[in-house]
Parts: sequence; C-alpha cells; structure tokens
Amino acid sequence: MVEVLSDEITRFVRTVGPDTDETLAEMDAYAEQEGFPHVGPEVGGVLRLLARLSNAERVFEFGSGYGYSAYWFAGALPDDGEIVLTEVDEDELEMAREYMAEGGYDDIAQYELGDALEAIERYDGPFETVLIDHQKHRYVEAFDAVREKVPVGGVVVADNAIAAGPLEFDKLLALAEGDETVADDANKYTRGIADYLERVTEDPAFETVVLPVGEGIAVSYRVE
Repeated sequence: MVEVLSDEITRFVRTVGPDTDETLAEMDAYAEQEGFPHVGPEVGGVLRLLARLSNAERVFEFGSGYGYSAYWFAGALPDDGEIVLTEVDEDELEMAREYMAEGGYDDIAQYELGDALEAIERYDGPFETVLIDHQKHRYVEAFDAVREKVPVGGVVVADNAIAAGPLEFDKLLALAEGDETVADDANKYTRGIADYLERVTEDPAFETVVLPVGEGIAVSYRVE
C-alpha cells in the first residue's frame, strides 16, 4: 500500500494538531490493539476543523465504526446539534454509543444500525458536514443520496481517497489522469474511489481537493 505520509511527518502532524482527551486516547489504543482501520488523530483534527469552518449543526456519517470520527465531529457541534452515526456491525455501534456517552455527546447522537444508504432516506437536510467512509464501491451512491441535503457552505468528506488495504494506487492514479485502459483490471474498490473522485470533481456545485493526511481525504465544498 502506498505510504501517504512518512512516519515522521505523521508524528509531526499529530503533535501540532488538536489535543486529544482520555476517551480519544482510549479509542486510539483500541484501534492499535485490534488493528482497526480508524482515521487517526491527524484526520480527526481535520474533520473537527471542517465541521467548525462549515458552521455545522448537523453531521451525517456513512459508516461510523466504533464512533471515532463521530467523536471528533461532536466536539465542534453546538449543544443542540445532531450527528447521525450509521454502522452495519451491531457490536461496533454499541461501542460507539458507549464512547459518545463517555465524552458527553450521547444527547446529540443518533444511532442507525444497518445500511447507511437506507438510513439517509429517513432524514431531511440540511447536513452541513458529511463523512463517507463505508464500502468504497458505493461512495458515488452515498454522494448522490446526500447531495441535495448539503447546503451552500457545507462539506462532504470521503476517506481513503488515496490509500486503503484493497486500493491499487497505481491504477487509481492512472484512472484519475484519464487512462481508462486500466479500468477493466482495477478492482471494485479502486474503481469505486476513481468513480467517486470523477463524480465530485465534475459536479459544478462542488469544489474538491484531496488532502494527503491519514489515508487521504477528499474534501468537497458546496459553492452553489
């Protein structure tokens, strides 16, 4: 797998980033112990910052795992805000509930067990901040499902825009540069990320950049 940031740069970004609390430290320790692919504190700090910059009152997550990214987001929300966590694994969602409660965020959290694409249909907008971090080959579906619920000034963030276990970066780069000759050979995860990046970059209502932190995040800002 491609290394997005060197270990030294990652340590530096974490060191100068926002402080973590005891709960986040516990969640980081769990990820390290279990090999859980969470976004890590360097991305968590960016997510919280993006929620602040978008004046987020409501956040929706496509894929929440055990609540790590949601915990970071929650720190930027007002007392009457709302964050919707979605997860197909019941045990992980229960862990998320426990961690959110531990941090004092349970009152603003909604927990949806099951398919995030079904859950989003039960919610009206607006969601000023959205995280897409579930099945890579369904990223485009997630964006299309939430697009109209993101107001001008809102952001959609997609994780694993550069790297992840099954991603083939050489083919992802080729597809991003318009080389379709590798399309048939690319796996569905690589193709899913490539299709997503093509979808958001060609949408005139959004301006998209990819930030090389964590495993890469694509940040799409609604301009119109």
